[in-house]
Amino acid sequence: MPDAPERPWVDGLLISQVLRRTVEAHGERDALVFTSLNYRRTWREFDNDVELAARGLLSLGLKRGDHLALWATNVPQWVVLQFATARIGVVLVTINPAYRLFELEYVLNQSDARVLCHVDKFKTSDYCAMLGQACPQLLSGEAGRWKSETFPKLEWVVSLRGDALPGEISWEQLLQRGRAHKVDWPAIESELEISQPINIQYTSGTTGFPKAATLSHHNLLMNAYYIGACQRISADDRICIPVPFYHCFGCVLGTLCSVVYGATMVIPADSFHPAATLEAIEREGATSLYGVPTMFIAQLQDPTLAERKITTLRTGIMAGSPCPIEVMRQVIDRLGATEVTIAYGQTEASPVITQTRYDDPLELRVETVGRPLPGFEVKIVDPADGRTLGDDEQGELCARGHGVMIGYYGDPAATAAAIDSDGWLHTGDLAVRRPDGYYHITGRIKDMVIRGGENIYPREVEEYLFRHPAIEQASVVGVPDPKYGEELAAWVKLKAGQALTEDEVKCFVKAGLAHYKVPRYVRFVDTFPQTVTGKIQKFKIREQMIADLGLKEQRTA
Repeated sequence: MPDAPERPWVDGLLISQVLRRTVEAHGERDALVFTSLNYRRTWREFDNDVELAARGLLSLGLKRGDHLALWATNVPQWVVLQFATARIGVVLVTINPAYRLFELEYVLNQSDARVLCHVDKFKTSDYCAMLGQACPQLLSGEAGRWKSETFPKLEWVVSLRGDALPGEISWEQLLQRGRAHKVDWPAIESELEISQPINIQYTSGTTGFPKAATLSHHNLLMNAYYIGACQRISADDRICIPVPFYHCFGCVLGTLCSVVYGATMVIPADSFHPAATLEAIEREGATSLYGVPTMFIAQLQDPTLAERKITTLRTGIMAGSPCPIEVMRQVIDRLGATEVTIAYGQTEASPVITQTRYDDPLELRVETVGRPLPGFEVKIVDPADGRTLGDDEQGELCARGHGVMIGYYGDPAATAAAIDSDGWLHTGDLAVRRPDGYYHITGRIKDMVIRGGENIYPREVEEYLFRHPAIEQASVVGVPDPKYGEELAAWVKLKAGQALTEDEVKCFVKAGLAHYKVPRYVRFVDTFPQTVTGKIQKFKIREQMIADLGLKEQRTA
């Protein structure tokens, strides 16, 4: 496939302008389908929903540059709010639905969110109960009139599903306010710029706490355009999106790419279920399928696959964590996605940096992560001295181009550490460039763990473990796992005279952090492997756990 034009049609446009063009071209075609909810909207209906929600947000007093946090699973309101906030220049702060109260408090305050929108629950998390605990004013206060010491910047809370707390407003109430609120849309749009922040997504960082990657209209639209071009997406495609919206995979590669090309968004459920995803593909005739390797594995192993009539799949994207080569082959052979692509990137790059193309030979699509998107420069440098390396030399992958984030919100030091003075984003990933210009990811400089597509920084888990009164020291590493790619293993040293079980450690972490941050393996130790200066040698812990558990590294691209 020849690379797409250097200047795609979305270059220079706002997200609202792109949606308007899609509505003009494809207004009566399907835009958004939630198969488990029997929810279906044409592009014109979807655009009307977006405008009404935007009016409702303006009625709350929101203006350009304000921050709205969205703590929800894959529900229709999520997509509506994504484009409603963009229409009025409000920055959408996406929050992982698995976050617990400890993480929510950090993100809401760090992001300076004025509004929080949330669903009622997710798995074992009762959002209303957590919010009532953190902000008691919601239990008895009047909506829009209470003040919270815990969340001093927060002014409004909107319940998207279920009963609203006394201090909240419901989704329907927000829309009612929108119906009564008059807006001068040309004046609103005239204040917006393509380079302004429009999205904040949290990603693990070297501090051990999530960092707020801030992205613009331009960042996101250019990425969405090119990843669609790599799949040969058009308005005739129907993209099945089982990946979470809060992540770039869902809200850039998924929803925004669909808007750019006029392709239909097919959403199987509010969170991933393999059978529901297969049913959605079959029922809606999906032509493109997204997922991290764990999701593809689950679908390939689902007992209902044999009876499904899946004949429409053509392409898709496998990304988020290293892709086992055998899984890629089975997706092509058993699901029929003969043009499926692999993408590599990170949130700080909006997110895709390299991607295979739909017509690449099979060996390239199973053994590499592709070549750079048009408009992205990529180089491999020596991590020690920054020297640019040649083909077949391992070093750190650095990228520069339209996708590189504005920076980390509220953290100029971290921004400067990630993006050098020449505009190169240092990914922290080790890679090799082949002579044909395709890249192979070989490891990570940083010890971040990727479990089923979720980024986990071990230090955050370690710092949380240190809060336990019986724990003296803890070290957390990632170890190979055939299902999730990696799992967490924790070595724990107890204080003298204290006793804990593995289950008690896991329950402690589960009570405060997202479920995917709970170590699968817990080992109690008296000492840690250390350097002469006292630094714990995590690679030795990892090697020891791999040997003791009989684990095996999977071959990936």
